[in-house]
Amino acid sequence: MRYVKLLRDGKPVWGVLKGELVRTLAGEPFQGVCYDGETLPLEACRLLAPCGEHPKLVCVGKNYYEHAMEMGEGVPERPMLFMKGANAVNHPEGGICAPGFVKRLDYEGELAFVIKRRAKNVRPEEYDKYILGYTCLNDVTARDIQKGDGQWTRGKSMDGFAPMGPVLTDEADPADLAIETRLNGVVVQAGRTSQFMTRVPELLAFITASMTLEPGDVVSTGTPAGVGPMKAGDTVEVEIQEIGILRSHIQ
Repeated sequence: MRYVKLLRDGKPVWGVLKGELVRTLAGEPFQGVCYDGETLPLEACRLLAPCGEHPKLVCVGKNYYEHAMEMGEGVPERPMLFMKGANAVNHPEGGICAPGFVKRLDYEGELAFVIKRRAKNVRPEEYDKYILGYTCLNDVTARDIQKGDGQWTRGKSMDGFAPMGPVLTDEADPADLAIETRLNGVVVQAGRTSQFMTRVPELLAFITASMTLEPGDVVSTGTPAGVGPMKAGDTVEVEIQEIGILRSHIQ
């Protein structure tokens, strides 16, 4: 299925995308799909980030070899995890506005997935039972703050620093998807998820060995080489094969 989340009468609702129409749901899809009988044209919908209302965002640093090398800090021996706060969640077509003290704001296009059911000590061979679907995410980073602080929380977790969406789908196979980031229409990142150093099944097992993931939580899987700066007036797009295009506007 291809899920979307949208604003209706001032409240968030989930829906299933059928071509250019959205069949809305009576509740969240984590416990199953129950349609409420309404159908809306996609073009009339204000789409929201397709995740839980107050999710944990667990992110992976340096999951592509070439990106690890471009960062100049070596290749990690195991997945390098960091968190983004729920305040970082941003919507498709949303604006990204960094505080004035940020001197360098970077894009990082990534494949992300949303958790369907409580996940603890997941076995790699059962990973797909815990994933509602896959989506696009931009791991926006205040690079100068990240480097200056010596740890990543503040530089990664500013308001609106995790735009995601617009579609969440269980129809994509995460093993080998093309991913591309464009800045003002110019390709700046290009890779494939087959280049992951830790793939989705093993990644979910690694994370849930340490922490419990709840329905609606988000895991973002790392970015290919080619990260770079954005500035006010720029438009950045993250496109992933079989999923769609996430577009954000820098303010």
